[in-house]
Amino acid sequence: MAPKIANTVLTGESSKSALDKEKLAKFYESMLRIRRFEEKAIDVFSAGKIPGFIHSYIGEEAIAAGVCGALEPGDQITGTHRGHGHCLAKGMNMDRMMAELFGKATGYNKGKGGSMHIADFSKGVLGCNGIVAGGLGLATGAAWGNQIKHNNHVVACFFGDGASNRGPFHEAVNFASIWSLPIVYVLEANGWGISFPTKESIHLTDLSERAKSYGIPGVNLDGYDVMAVYEAAQVAIDRARSGQGPSLLVCNAPRMRGHEEGDPQPYRSKEDIEKAKRNDPLLRYKKFLLSNGILSEEEIKAYDERVEAEVNAAVQFANDSPFPTPEQALEDIFVEEV
Repeated sequence: MAPKIANTVLTGESSKSALDKEKLAKFYESMLRIRRFEEKAIDVFSAGKIPGFIHSYIGEEAIAAGVCGALEPGDQITGTHRGHGHCLAKGMNMDRMMAELFGKATGYNKGKGGSMHIADFSKGVLGCNGIVAGGLGLATGAAWGNQIKHNNHVVACFFGDGASNRGPFHEAVNFASIWSLPIVYVLEANGWGISFPTKESIHLTDLSERAKSYGIPGVNLDGYDVMAVYEAAQVAIDRARSGQGPSLLVCNAPRMRGHEEGDPQPYRSKEDIEKAKRNDPLLRYKKFLLSNGILSEEEIKAYDERVEAEVNAAVQFANDSPFPTPEQALEDIFVEEV
């Protein structure tokens, strides 16, 4: 039985789980796809093939994999400026993702959205957002729509520490609480708001305490632990789907890289960065799978090779794809008359 949601710290890796091998392996595959995609995106960005900025999700893979692993296909999510992991965990394809980063016409948004604005309604991805806290209103509105339509769908809204200080967070969570909307708010607490430490911008050591202000459950999680995230998300999603309203999941995963690629992080000590890297969620979960005999070295290698081939094919697809034509610049701006 999954743990009851409460203001507490949950750890899934150290507990006995009733999850089967297929589900546990799926977590690894999801996290691995995110990690390899991000590593490759950083490489091609450094080579000058990707315009704009890249905000890496490396180190937070367990959050997206755990939450999206508890969602049903018809459920929806909103992502952030660091949203590649959210999209991949929800089932989007690497090739069209990479093409979007390249600004190519074959991308999910025809090359017009880029790294921070990827969406695919068919997968329930309502969009990532370059505006801090920009997804909170969208997600809450979608949850309200789901409630009105009685479609039994739940929304998972991802956002960061900095966004939790913005007005949209407080308005959205308060609204969702009042109307008992089917939504789960997932705070990815990486410890920073760009270059400013969360501990100096929020006078709380446990951000899940904020849930009490809105009369909803809050849970403080080890965001490096995919099983703990999955177990808490499953409880919160079931609660939302049954009409009991929203929950707040605070997933603590100190940032392993800079705010964006190329950020030298002069504001942060090397010891702090190394401490985060030592808790690498992918390596930690791989060790858990191997030490418990859930996957063998051969099976791990097979996943590694398959994902490596997938990401290389995605880069090739993006390289070979055309850029949008000048004429397409004015397309998709206005709603066509019906």
